[in-house]
Amino acid sequence: MRAMILAAGRGERMRPLTDHCPKPLLEVAGRPLIGHALARLAAAGYREAVINLAYRGEQIRAALGAQQHGVRIRYSAEPEGALETAGGIRQALPLLGAAPFLVINGDVWCDHPLTPPASMRATGAAAPLAHLVLVDNPGHHAAGDFGLRGEQVLVDGGTRHTFSGIGWYDPRLFQGLPPGRQPLAPLLRQAIAAGQVTGEHYTGDWRDIGTPERLAALNADLQQR
Repeated sequence: MRAMILAAGRGERMRPLTDHCPKPLLEVAGRPLIGHALARLAAAGYREAVINLAYRGEQIRAALGAQQHGVRIRYSAEPEGALETAGGIRQALPLLGAAPFLVINGDVWCDHPLTPPASMRATGAAAPLAHLVLVDNPGHHAAGDFGLRGEQVLVDGGTRHTFSGIGWYDPRLFQGLPPGRQPLAPLLRQAIAAGQVTGEHYTGDWRDIGTPERLAALNADLQQR
């Protein structure tokens, strides 16, 4: 199974740290954020990853090269700030192949093992279009994103959780999506309403590293471990 790391964002909330450095290259515990993600992919057995690039993308390409931790890296270059999440994934589909794949937000820290869920190993039209890792609602996002009842993700109902930015997707989810700027949330809500999205509640260490303060807190915690 292949993986994709979303790394094209401008990182406005992280300014001034991102004025001259793309957010995925900001360091925590002596390693870029994206380096931690690649190490975790390698530990989970992934051997191929796609990274989308936009803002200062050449810095990311220069820093990572063609391989890290035994993971082969390919890049999907985008017009700066133009494609959003679903648009970026759609553009990268030729690099991701015909099988389900993992996508990780480049600005989250999580110790999830990234083992592909059984639901995404199923085949045929009845197989789910996505499997989402949901976490407890942080203080800055108390309302959450989706409900969860058992392994079924719901638009409404169930216990409400926050989408972690970690998910597995079947390429069928993006069939018919036109090229260009496309957010992911509407696609997910449509698939969830049709009962085609499974999920799990993860209670381990997860953090949205969206501000300099959260970056500093993560760095301090990791250095103490």
